[in-house]
Amino acid sequence: MKADFDIAANKYDDIFTFSNIGKAQRNLVFKNVDPYLHSEKNLSILEINCGTGEDAIQFAKLDHEVHATDISEGMINVAKAKTKLKNITFTVQDINTITEQTFTKKFDIIFSNFGGLNCLSKIQLEDFFNTANTLLNPNGKLILVLMPKQCIWEQIYFSLKGDFKKAKRRNTDKSVDANVDGIFVKTWYYNPKDILSLTSTLFKKEKIKPIGITIPPSYLENSILAKNPLLSIFKSIDSVITGEFWAKYADHFYIELSTKAKHNQA
Repeated sequence: MKADFDIAANKYDDIFTFSNIGKAQRNLVFKNVDPYLHSEKNLSILEINCGTGEDAIQFAKLDHEVHATDISEGMINVAKAKTKLKNITFTVQDINTITEQTFTKKFDIIFSNFGGLNCLSKIQLEDFFNTANTLLNPNGKLILVLMPKQCIWEQIYFSLKGDFKKAKRRNTDKSVDANVDGIFVKTWYYNPKDILSLTSTLFKKEKIKPIGITIPPSYLENSILAKNPLLSIFKSIDSVITGEFWAKYADHFYIELSTKAKHNQA
């Protein structure tokens, strides 16, 4: 997987980060995160699967202390080249090897955006949640953006093309080979209820929101759907359809969890 994302690193910003769809979906994510980022307290933030560092840099610009990690050295190199901020650290780190001893401090927020955690199997994801609990300060938050199983856009798009296998590809508990810039990466899809089930003993739900219920998936960037006026219409609709019910039907969903008191974890 490391080599796969190394290959994608140099083109990732052009293909997603700075694309119309990428920017529109990221704005939805930050709309939910912003209340914490603009608090009076300077936060300690750990980002998992940071990619080319776009989110980490935005956090650091708001004076938070940021430690951003990714399994791909290529992604980390691109991220490091973007900034000279002193309050941000980028390191190559396999999420599956993180332990309570990996870092020298605890964090107020652990953040992972745009499906990085979809590269983990259910067992690996459960291990990550257990580790994340040990890395967070009391009342710490786990803020994640993942890909669900029933993306409406994907079902409609591929059904209209007559590719019914792809239309249903997310709706499985098995891994799927997802295309990332021509590289196929093993991917598991999780609905919000799956994440809540895996975290119920350690975390409590704070918020679940759809990200891209009408804003289309990134592979439609070169279509008319990613151009104005259609994209502006989609963004306006997404700003209104924010209920938790819609999260499992979006391209991604935002889930925010907070740590439970230790005495409740027995």
